[in-house]
Amino acid sequence: MPVGVKAEFVRRLVAVGLPIVEATSFVHPRWVPQLADAAELMTELGEAGRDLPVLVPNERGLDRALEFGLRHIAIFGSATETFAHRNLNRGLDEQFAMFEPTVRRAREAGIDVRAYVSMCFGDPWEGAVPIDQVVQVGRRLLDLGASQLSLGDTIGVGTPGHVRALVRAFADAGTSVDALAVHFHDTYGQALANAHAALREGVTTFDASAGGLGGCPYAESATGNLATEDLVWMLRGLGIDSGVDLGALVGTSVWMAEQLGRPSPSRVVQALAAQSAP
Repeated sequence: MPVGVKAEFVRRLVAVGLPIVEATSFVHPRWVPQLADAAELMTELGEAGRDLPVLVPNERGLDRALEFGLRHIAIFGSATETFAHRNLNRGLDEQFAMFEPTVRRAREAGIDVRAYVSMCFGDPWEGAVPIDQVVQVGRRLLDLGASQLSLGDTIGVGTPGHVRALVRAFADAGTSVDALAVHFHDTYGQALANAHAALREGVTTFDASAGGLGGCPYAESATGNLATEDLVWMLRGLGIDSGVDLGALVGTSVWMAEQLGRPSPSRVVQALAAQSAP
């Protein structure tokens, strides 16, 4: 995907009213070649890009974020041993030694840090992940200095009851629900139901992907993320104003689908695009 198209995509997403748009990730190009142009993209976005968060895996990624004067970064941990090795080349406990200096230096530089935790609901190699294990990992990331913790259902096996139980377990451990976000994949068609369950528990921050794009290069069973349009449509039906221009967002996802040469998997995009077709 050309950098110019990526930059246009980011600008369009910001313009439709999404409060946060994560622009890219400063990972090593050998591991994720699709993001080898991260520095070029941030250069093209210019001053407007300084307020957009980027993913950083370690201190080297942080160094690049500092070079661009970015104000928000995100780190990504794992709730399981196997995925920590596959995604980070670190063990479950070893990952925190990598995160600590990254978070400390970022906070000292005045940069906000968000933390993701992958495999919170299930792992393709280890199976079901104990809730208390997820809570322990999440609490350690918050204790390092992360301002928000995003709980990821990386392979999409979560269900509403599991979502409620996990959010309540964090609350029982002393974590404010305001510090939690959720990140659902739609492998089993449960992403929207899971989002509704989290909303009923008081969660108000949801990770989603325009048009339902996404996946995970280190977990082949992970399909696309919860589509932003499907989430906004549900919120609208509940009387919740997200501030997002749904029509403009659908138009952006249709445009991106054309760039990719494949249709959007979002049901709302499909339905609204069909209504507006000549």
